[in-house]
Amino acid sequence: MNLEGLEMIVVLVIIVGFVKALEHLGLLEGNFEDKIEDELEMTTVCHRPEGLEQLEAQTNFTKRELQVLYRGFKNECPSGVVNEETFKQIYAQFFPHGDASMYAHYLFNAFDTAQNGSVKFEDFVMALSILLRGTVHEKLRWTFNLYDINKDGYINKEEMMDIVKAIYDMMGKYTYPVLKEDAPRQHVEVFFQKMDKNKDGVVTLDEFIESCQEDDNIMRSLQLFENVM
Repeated sequence: MNLEGLEMIVVLVIIVGFVKALEHLGLLEGNFEDKIEDELEMTTVCHRPEGLEQLEAQTNFTKRELQVLYRGFKNECPSGVVNEETFKQIYAQFFPHGDASMYAHYLFNAFDTAQNGSVKFEDFVMALSILLRGTVHEKLRWTFNLYDINKDGYINKEEMMDIVKAIYDMMGKYTYPVLKEDAPRQHVEVFFQKMDKNKDGVVTLDEFIESCQEDDNIMRSLQLFENVM
């Protein structure tokens, strides 16, 4: 598996997680447009969440789409929040031969922008808007934030090693070809050779975006988000 293969897997894993999360929240049952039409028939009995207009202005979703998303979210999460354990359960179901707990932990932290241990509807829909309908810069900025575990504005080798190990742990023992024990470290070294433009030992957001935009494979993989919903 080469560097591009790993980066493709990272993007696909995020997509898979989103699809599974959407299915878990009841948001991908049937055609989304049909659900919007069904929802419109219930506008007399549905309570519109406060701040809907603000979310419409802040995201790339219409008011009708937000109503459908909110209803599904509330039906499956009556408390109005999703916790880290839910993320871990979703990924454990899709990667039964590996240990997805650490990757789910890192992904949850990327959603949990307030860092308070819970993801509200607003957090969920803002991330969904970026990954499904955001610009290339917005998608890459969100991915950079996933890698930047300590949120200091840089990706260092230790953080990248943690992410790569989490991906390998999630994939499990049944990868082909069988991965060598030092494969994670090799991938991290190749990542930094490519991304760390000024060779100062860390990757900045600008370096990350520039390097990704130079890579056709990464750009194509980002387009996969556009067909999720």
